[in-house]
Amino acid sequence: MLDTLTFLLEKLFLLAHIKLSSRLPPPLTGRCERDDAPPQPAAPPHRFQRGDLLEVPRTLFTHFGIYLGENRVAHMIPDILPVLTAERRQIQEMVTNTRLLLGVLSKRASVRVDLVEDFAYGAVIRLNAMDQAVLRSPLPGEEVAQRAELMLGSVSYSLLWNNCEHFVTHCRYGSAQSLQTDQFCEWMKLLILAQRNVLLTALLGLLSMVCLGISLSTALPTLVIPFTLWMAS
Repeated sequence: MLDTLTFLLEKLFLLAHIKLSSRLPPPLTGRCERDDAPPQPAAPPHRFQRGDLLEVPRTLFTHFGIYLGENRVAHMIPDILPVLTAERRQIQEMVTNTRLLLGVLSKRASVRVDLVEDFAYGAVIRLNAMDQAVLRSPLPGEEVAQRAELMLGSVSYSLLWNNCEHFVTHCRYGSAQSLQTDQFCEWMKLLILAQRNVLLTALLGLLSMVCLGISLSTALPTLVIPFTLWMAS
């Protein structure tokens, strides 16, 4: 069951991330780096300023954090462990995939502080790249960092409505938003309205009738959903 949920979440992230990556600026390791420069390892911490927004590409999505100074990054990550124990030493250990997945399912996360190297996990760090995509101007660096520090600890989590991107945009711009969520919702809208998906929906309906048998609960969606999608397209 856990493996199935992991697979479904990975596919969800993958589909949501396909078009988003094309909207963001290329990876940066400094403030004045050429666009055509080859990717470099994470920049040394002394090149970051307190309150900077750091983002790193993961396999299926982008992860975000706020630089606090002294090689430390505050970031939100789904985690079930704070619900189960108050042992800070145990909670501060590296979050495993199981902890992360159960955190997503239980809608719990923690805003924690990790070293830049642990946060980046070997990936290239984008530095304040979101400043070019968000309409609001960033707040002063010290205020950004203080807002992040005030949120440290266990928090509620939502894959679409309260994730790590909402956390950093709240801290840096004073208003929580997620470009990844916006892109996913736009993708879902296009998916629903696309005429070519009508046939796919009909085939899936027929497959459900073959597997589950012909009944009102299987036949009705098979007819109604494709017709609705066709009329809406």
